[in-house]
Amino acid sequence: MNEQLTMTDTEITIKGIEALQKSLGSAATLRFLSLIHGDATDYVTISQQLYQEQSIDEIYNRAKENWED
Repeated sequence: MNEQLTMTDTEITIKGIEALQKSLGSAATLRFLSLIHGDATDYVTISQQLYQEQSIDEIYNRAKENWED
């Protein structure tokens, strides 16, 4: 069966956010989501799933690389 047909809404949301992050970066992704999304979003759950296989150091280093002064 087609993967897109068996994914839950949350899984589709996470895959979409991952694609946006790869294309736009974290800050622009959050800006984009805030522009188009009027409903409340559980960013804690989404963040936990996005970063679950990454260490704090990996997340920190990526954020530091993308930080704009």
